[in-house]
Amino acid sequence: MPTLDELAKAHTDLDSDDLAWLQRLMADWQIIADLSFADLVLWLPDHEGKGFWAGGQMRPTTGPTALLDDVMGTFVPVNRRPMLDQALAQGRVIREGDPEWRDDVPVRVETIPVRRGEHVIAVVARNTNLLGVRTPSRLELSYLQTAADLTQMISKGLFPSAGERSDHADTARVGDGFIRVGQTGIVTYASPNALSVYRRLGHTGDLAGHLLTDLTRELVPPRKRLDEETLSSVLGGHLHKDAEITGDGVAVIARSIPLRPQGEHIGALILLRDVTELRRRDRELVTKDATIREIHHRVKNNLQTVAALLRLQARRMDTPDAKAALEEAVRRVGTIAIVHETLSQAVEEHVDFDEIADRLGRMVTDVSAVGETVHVVRTGRFGVLTSEMATALAMVVTELLQNAVEHAYVTGDTGRITLDAQRLVGRLHVTVEDDGRGLPAGFDLDGAVNLGLSIVRTLVESEMAGVLEMGSAHAPLEHGTRVQIDVPVD
Repeated sequence: MPTLDELAKAHTDLDSDDLAWLQRLMADWQIIADLSFADLVLWLPDHEGKGFWAGGQMRPTTGPTALLDDVMGTFVPVNRRPMLDQALAQGRVIREGDPEWRDDVPVRVETIPVRRGEHVIAVVARNTNLLGVRTPSRLELSYLQTAADLTQMISKGLFPSAGERSDHADTARVGDGFIRVGQTGIVTYASPNALSVYRRLGHTGDLAGHLLTDLTRELVPPRKRLDEETLSSVLGGHLHKDAEITGDGVAVIARSIPLRPQGEHIGALILLRDVTELRRRDRELVTKDATIREIHHRVKNNLQTVAALLRLQARRMDTPDAKAALEEAVRRVGTIAIVHETLSQAVEEHVDFDEIADRLGRMVTDVSAVGETVHVVRTGRFGVLTSEMATALAMVVTELLQNAVEHAYVTGDTGRITLDAQRLVGRLHVTVEDDGRGLPAGFDLDGAVNLGLSIVRTLVESEMAGVLEMGSAHAPLEHGTRVQIDVPVD
């Protein structure tokens, strides 16, 4: 299905400013569809004057749809629907005409010119399913009157508003709570859901007749109150904006849309949504995230304590082999501690492994006998990995780097170990290549008994479901060892 931008570029003369205007309109037209109890379709005039292209569609959540099928991307030639032609040519809302029958459903169609500056750049068709029409209540009459005001603003280029408005993902909708205020900010009508929201804030009576700004000041403690300018602008209906109001244990998003159907300010539509439960869940998530980070921090501290105890024990060992084994254990515990330290600073259970890889390279060379003359260089990017993948991969990288430092060089050698990472099509390719002495004659990975290589094989093949290959370094290196790992990543 083509997008608005694609249709406009292919079939219209609309420029970038026109498209930005239409995008802003579509960002708020769910409100108009709900207030109208009608489907909306945005029709774009063809650049050759042959007709209209459907650039957007919105169904109401307050009533039955009049359009069973999606019309996005369809074309209507000139004279097929005369009301579209008239709205574009005359620049006014067209309501004349008999209902249309679609799939045995009577549909009333109105067309609204979308004006930007001096020009009509599109037409909105409002399609009402007449089977859903009944004797209107006061709520429905208020909805329809507000919809009429907004459509007049669209036709005169006064809506969407160019003013500031926040982008709450959980912003209020018509059904959450509807308030209509007059020119002075006094409530003329409030829906039952809006009354419920204010009852949670502590108000017990009706809202009609109250100055909404003053009433809210009385209900919201000063320490939790919005600044006076924002409170007056939003609840007084003077600024197109969202704002969050917080009482004692209650959180409400208020959304204000000033109404100027003839150019003069006559009041505003204010939508309310109780987001108390959402904010409680947000706080729980923040608490859980903090708890998880604290756990990683404590695990890191405990691992460092274990490493210190092993290091202390190694110093007391007289047997060289036992001492070397304990020092290797210290290094492996330290590797896992680095991962948990990184996780303790992360917001989610994912880590940027590039920083970890750089720290591992420095750690391996710092504790080796050839560390001053052999350097580890990282190329490419590992990217972000899950905590499980990061822990296993950290062990693998450490073992491979340590193996290269210990076996590829002797004291006095100079060398370079390259750690390369490439992510391609859902897989991570890691290469560790040194320019050292190379593999011994007759080396066979399957028959290797080295503990480090055994750990690497187990982690790569069992834990990470990957593939491990080991052989001689590639050109232009004349000698050395190359180890390749290929593992799946999300």
